Amino acid sequence: MLMGYMEGLGLVFQFGTLLAIAGGTFLGIIMGVLPGLTSAMAIALLLPVTFGMPPVMGIGMLLGTLCGAGASGSIPAILLNIPGTPSSVATTFDGFPMAQKGEAGRALGLAIVASFFGGVASMVVLSLLAPPIAEFALRFGAAEYFSLSIFGLVIIASVAGKSLLKGLIAGLIGFFCATIGTDPIAGVDRFTFGQLSLLTGVNLLPALIGLFAVSQVLKDAFEYDPSNKLQNSPHKVDIARPRFIETLRNWRALLVGIVSGSVVGPVPGAGGSIASLVAYDQARRFSRTPEKFGKGHGAGIVSVESANNALLGGALIPTLALGIPGEAATAVLLGGLMIQGVTPGPMLFESQSGIIYGIFLAYLVANFFMLIIMCLGIKLFVRVLLVPRKQLISAIIVFCFIGVYGVDGDVFNLYIMLAFGLLGYFLNRYGFGTAPVILGLILGPIAESNLRRGLQTFGGDWTPFFTRPISVTFLVIALGLLALTLWQNYRPRQQDAASGAA
Repeated sequence: MLMGYMEGLGLVFQFGTLLAIAGGTFLGIIMGVLPGLTSAMAIALLLPVTFGMPPVMGIGMLLGTLCGAGASGSIPAILLNIPGTPSSVATTFDGFPMAQKGEAGRALGLAIVASFFGGVASMVVLSLLAPPIAEFALRFGAAEYFSLSIFGLVIIASVAGKSLLKGLIAGLIGFFCATIGTDPIAGVDRFTFGQLSLLTGVNLLPALIGLFAVSQVLKDAFEYDPSNKLQNSPHKVDIARPRFIETLRNWRALLVGIVSGSVVGPVPGAGGSIASLVAYDQARRFSRTPEKFGKGHGAGIVSVESANNALLGGALIPTLALGIPGEAATAVLLGGLMIQGVTPGPMLFESQSGIIYGIFLAYLVANFFMLIIMCLGIKLFVRVLLVPRKQLISAIIVFCFIGVYGVDGDVFNLYIMLAFGLLGYFLNRYGFGTAPVILGLILGPIAESNLRRGLQTFGGDWTPFFTRPISVTFLVIALGLLALTLWQNYRPRQQDAASGAA
């Protein structure tokens, strides 16, 4: 390993390679800020640029893009309540309330530093534990994926707010929307009503932007009061700077985020949404002040953003060690690796050790570039809140339309965005919340397809779902968390009833 790192150092610390990593990181930050544009799209755009580059330089540029996009999705999530990427949904829970309280600079400072720590920690995990973690992830079958999705669904109870029932209803709405499209097993159409654009199901990005961005625009429009000076004036902005000491003070949330991202990342198909929500849920449970979460608490941002970037290093483990991409972005990255002549697999660490450890170091350097670029731009980012609300809303809706149409050039996606925007407005108005809907949309297809695939594999027998070690572990943890959530919701009511009787 030491010899591999020594060889990798010589490949990474060259002016051209460092410039390529910095350029990729900057492009990734831009892509992460704009709703509708993803890290996978950014990597795909850069692939032709890397054709003539040496392997470490080309892959380093793509990794920089991945790192930048993973961190910058927090910027619109905090400032505008619009997740830049699906994994930034949980950042809105505490980030936007902090911005509304005039603490946008503090929220961004925490997000940037937490992303950096998460990325560096994931590089350590990637370099030390890649082979054993990849072997563990390879054990996941249909039963394990189903149990993992059930574990994720339990988190709906945690993000549901005060009413568990309303949160579950919102989650079921997302589940229903996830059934639209072609049946994953039988191949028949479901609830498409003859619309060809729905054959592949409800596109997640238009739904995401609709639920968070368009619903917020509708709320501002319907509840606009010309005589309200506070509503018409720009938000107050605090001092915008990185918050290293405060991030380290929230060490429990930071550790939970790093562990969640490192564990979920290597599981192919799990994605950043699950990792960030698991991190947020566990950070709240381990916190000494869980009641502050969802009201603008720094620990919530630290847990989510550290998980988002820790997940990226984890997702590279099956990509490099097994040739199995963990998510869409790493699938495109896998193509870039093969174009560069790097063949992923168990023999990669022996046959091309210098290149592979050079890639590890390139990812570490990308995290430092991300930190520098984000710190330099933090004062510029928060100036968005100094724009008067009316002008800001107009700009948001324009960017929403451009971003959604740019996904694949389908006008129907605009209708999906508007429909989910209207749905999100009424859900928020009556206390249901929009986060459970997104959870249902993401986890619904995973749960359904793996349940049915597992039943086919096991000949209709349900027993393996409850006897396979990894599967039953996820189910037991999910049951325990659900019981704990019900108890936490029941206990305050009991105390309120006792104080009312007194």
